[in-house]
Amino acid sequence: MPDLTLASEPYGAVLFAPEVPCVIIQWHTFANRQQFRSLMDRALAAYQTEIAQHPAPIGWIADSRQLSALTPDDQAWCETDWNPRAYAAGVRYIGIVIPESIFGKIAVQQYVTNVLHNDHYTFETRTFSTVSETKKWLKQMLPVV
Repeated sequence: MPDLTLASEPYGAVLFAPEVPCVIIQWHTFANRQQFRSLMDRALAAYQTEIAQHPAPIGWIADSRQLSALTPDDQAWCETDWNPRAYAAGVRYIGIVIPESIFGKIAVQQYVTNVLHNDHYTFETRTFSTVSETKKWLKQMLPVV
């Protein structure tokens, strides 16, 4: 079953994979601060809409293959603003497809480190080489209701 496109911008998209089920935020190119935060918020809103329609938890995939650098301010925003909201919305499992660029890899490593060292929320976070590997992991991790 193909992923459903919920939102699309030149710099990224929000998708839904019903067979997992999970929301996918997919980065296509560099996104400035406003674009990055806006798409993250739109993806979280999509998650909230989808979870209301499913009896079981749903997952989250960050398809970060084309992600470039994230500023320290955006990293801090994820840690102190977005992550707590995502946790409150029900996000528990986050699969991240590893970026191709070194700057993107550094950004993902920092994000995962921030998640691991935070006491206010707990995500099961893993990194993968492909979206299909990430979907397979989420299918195994998500509880069946």
